[in-house]
Amino acid sequence: MLEQILTITLPVFAIVFIGYIYGRFDIHDLDVTNKINMDLFLPALLLFILSEKISELQYVTDIFYATLIVVIGSGLITWLICKIFKIQITTLIPPMMFNNCGNLGLPLAIFAFGEQALPLFIIAFVTSNTLHFSVGIWLMTGRFNINTFLKNPVFLASVVGLVFNITGTHVPAMVLPGLEMLAGVSIPLMLATLGIKFANIKLSNIGIGVTAAILAPAIGLLTAFLAIFLLDLNQEMTRVMLLFCILPPAVLNYLFAERYRKQADEAASIVVIGNLFSVITVPVILGFIL
Repeated sequence: MLEQILTITLPVFAIVFIGYIYGRFDIHDLDVTNKINMDLFLPALLLFILSEKISELQYVTDIFYATLIVVIGSGLITWLICKIFKIQITTLIPPMMFNNCGNLGLPLAIFAFGEQALPLFIIAFVTSNTLHFSVGIWLMTGRFNINTFLKNPVFLASVVGLVFNITGTHVPAMVLPGLEMLAGVSIPLMLATLGIKFANIKLSNIGIGVTAAILAPAIGLLTAFLAIFLLDLNQEMTRVMLLFCILPPAVLNYLFAERYRKQADEAASIVVIGNLFSVITVPVILGFIL
């Protein structure tokens, strides 16, 4: 079992670590790289999976509702914790709601459950990402901007992929190999850039980071078990949701906090320490899932 878990997690964390080492010795502006990945490679992956790899629409609705329960439920529980312990809402709620289901989740799902689980995890990722760019920004700013979606290639590719799936439309055969090649770039690039980002984030509030690192998987598991019970998920969907719920906070939480000037230092600590803790929590939980 230990060998199986290491086979799943070691390649993922190793690529992140390589990116971190590279970022420590050769600092580069990742804006262009991230933009290419978010505007081209990741949308290609989503379009390919959603249009070509999901055979049953029921999977879409079940995972969609389960992800809603986990994300929104985590937010409500964290809101209660913030009220009791008088913690700033914008500091803790977004990182507890929106996890690293892209950079870490997608590759872990492939290594843990195989290619057949990737479509299910893609649905969870798309749902979480959509909520992050709507509810997440609303939590930070108090307002919602529809242009955020209309200009977001990830969201647009998801919509096109789902429309293709529902209508039975397929990507033309002559285009499909190129689309699959573009899709293949996304996941390893996300892992490497994740490590590089960590090399450039400075920590200042360790206490809030450790607190969030403990709370995140605990709250995630609580809401995931609720979703599994309410929706009566099958074994495959249950395993996907259990992996989804224990993932650490997304780096995007720090980027949003910095952009909107909402406790960016605390967000940095929460993101970095949460992801460091995941080196322990993810293998442990996988040991129970597998």
